Amino acid sequence: MKSLKKLGLSKSKSNNSNTPKKSDNPGILVTTELPQDPIPRPSHGHLDSTPPKSTRIQSPKDTIPITGKPPKKQRSSRFHVTHPQNLEPLPAFLDVPLQDRTSLFIKKLHQSSVLFDFNDASSDLQGKQVKAAALHEMLEYLTRNKNVITESIYPEMVHMFACNLFRSIPPPVNPYGDAFDPEEDEPICELAWPHLQVVYELFLRFVESPDFNTNIAKRYIDQLFVLQLLELFDSEDPRERDFLKTTLHRIYGKFLNLRAFIRRSINNVFFHFIYETERHNGIAELLEILGSIINGFALPLKDEHKTFLTRVLIPLHKVRSLSLYHPQLAYCVVQFLEKDSTLTEEVILGLLRYWPRVNSQKEVMFLNEVEEILDVIEPAQFQRIMVPLFHQLSRCINSQHFQVAERALYYWNNDYIVNLMSNNLPTILPLVFSSLYQNSKIHWNRTIHNMVYNALKLFMDMNPPLFDECTSNYKPQR
Repeated sequence: MKSLKKLGLSKSKSNNSNTPKKSDNPGILVTTELPQDPIPRPSHGHLDSTPPKSTRIQSPKDTIPITGKPPKKQRSSRFHVTHPQNLEPLPAFLDVPLQDRTSLFIKKLHQSSVLFDFNDASSDLQGKQVKAAALHEMLEYLTRNKNVITESIYPEMVHMFACNLFRSIPPPVNPYGDAFDPEEDEPICELAWPHLQVVYELFLRFVESPDFNTNIAKRYIDQLFVLQLLELFDSEDPRERDFLKTTLHRIYGKFLNLRAFIRRSINNVFFHFIYETERHNGIAELLEILGSIINGFALPLKDEHKTFLTRVLIPLHKVRSLSLYHPQLAYCVVQFLEKDSTLTEEVILGLLRYWPRVNSQKEVMFLNEVEEILDVIEPAQFQRIMVPLFHQLSRCINSQHFQVAERALYYWNNDYIVNLMSNNLPTILPLVFSSLYQNSKIHWNRTIHNMVYNALKLFMDMNPPLFDECTSNYKPQR
């Protein structure tokens, strides 16, 4: 304590012992069996109104950019609506002989391939009810019976799924404004969801069935099918993205011949997002799928997988909308480092290269992720990155945004990180001493004063002679 008193430091009366909890790693934590996703979240939708056409030609100065909340949506997806058909209810499966049930199942699939216009809630009510009933009956039939998936069902099931799901999704509700923020904006409801949800459930039950034969399904579930599925991930309806995540994950697990293609196709989505649009609604869901895929990578890692880490996952940190998918992204990065610790230096240097300069919210996210990385780092790898990393931490401690400084100082509450510091104190203490001392005096936030005092006291207890030396060297610099 003598050295602290010589510096004129005394412990602040403010009490700040609450360490922020790190968010749980998202993703699916299994390598062989693919997990069930949670029940899709209910949500409320927007309506879309088409403005009246102007009677005069607008000049550029007449075009006023939309600010604030965008107009509500009134449209569903762009379906190729089938011409009105009088769908007649088909008999229940229990009401027909056993040998006729496959034929009945296919007839119900044909009924379910008929599309209706959900923009008009009052149109074709009977047809919509008949279709919904057929979908539910088939779902129950597959759930309760075994050995009912015959070869003739495969093309009809895939065709029904494609008819209902592969469509033009509505354009973004606010194409020129900020990206969708789940905390501020209402999710966009798909008006046709009463039918689409059951179609997803039926297809998943079909793929997950013990009777499902991948060799037969390969003829119909191919690369084009995967590409069309990936296009739907840009849907603004979070319920649909949840089902898409599960569906693509099941296909990845079942179809070994499609795995490399699925990974490449997801990479292409990311490249388009990073370098061209910076707008996509399904990045978090795609990263959740990849978190599970990475967890199952065999060792040693292939060069293809290492390239994915450095050329896709690391550049994803530079996108402005990072907050929408950062937990899933950090989980993927940590999964890679748990697989191969030699990648740590490249990852940390990549994060430092993209470190935000003026966005304090992103800076806190980076600090969260770096702490997750340090929790799994090997001591030898820590020594390779400690100098550039603690230079950056020193700058964070000096930040006038108290949340950035506070988050950096919470590293001193992590026992494993403190142990790494202790083993490398002659290198680390000179890097951060001046920032700690300055902020013990001049930082405007009293909580920071208290945390700085604790960090300095910790260093002094570790190595009093080194602490005194840093104190002596610092005073002449002032």
